[in-house]
Amino acid sequence: MQLFLDTADIKQIREAVKLGVISGVTTNPSLVSKAGWAGDYKSAVQEICSLVKGPVSVEVLSQDAESMIDEARAIATWSPYVNIKIPVCAAGLEAISVLSTEKIKVNMTLCFSLNQALLGALAGATYVSSFVGRLDDVGQDGMELVAQIVQCLDHYKLPAQVIAASIRHPMHCVTAAKAGAHIATIPYSVLTQMINHPLTTAGIARFLEDSKQATGKG
Repeated sequence: MQLFLDTADIKQIREAVKLGVISGVTTNPSLVSKAGWAGDYKSAVQEICSLVKGPVSVEVLSQDAESMIDEARAIATWSPYVNIKIPVCAAGLEAISVLSTEKIKVNMTLCFSLNQALLGALAGATYVSSFVGRLDDVGQDGMELVAQIVQCLDHYKLPAQVIAASIRHPMHCVTAAKAGAHIATIPYSVLTQMINHPLTTAGIARFLEDSKQATGKG
């Protein structure tokens, strides 16, 4: 399973890339604004692409199919690493079906059902993003949906990759991996939680103390 970082914070992306574990980034205008880019969406995306050198999902703002297609074509020129994020809806599916014939990679976002995932895959989406945490918030099992989507797309040999999105904690990543998700897109805070474990911290502290005694230093 690959890991993407869900952010537009350049400092976080730079630190994550140095670890060698991040393959891509998912972002949107809200995350760009939160990261303090002051509306310079294109520059933000291009800098992110230059750091990651892997898939970077960039969301369209248009609501109708024709405008989505035009906006997606423009965004796709920003970098060869750009993928277009399009929400699942009638206009979105129409846009995906056109863009896929033009070899523009699309991440179908805001997927909350197997029906939606299947439609996105049939329309030609490269990625299907299932929002796990948001489903959990309303009393549904988000990871069960991820497992169902993976099973369905595998059974019918549909090439779309499944992204587990809206990840809230490290156990979501564990469950996503067990469910067969191709990708989990995670906040930087979850990445740092995945790294740390109290027994590792205690073990390092003990090694350091033992080394001081062995070398007579400290």
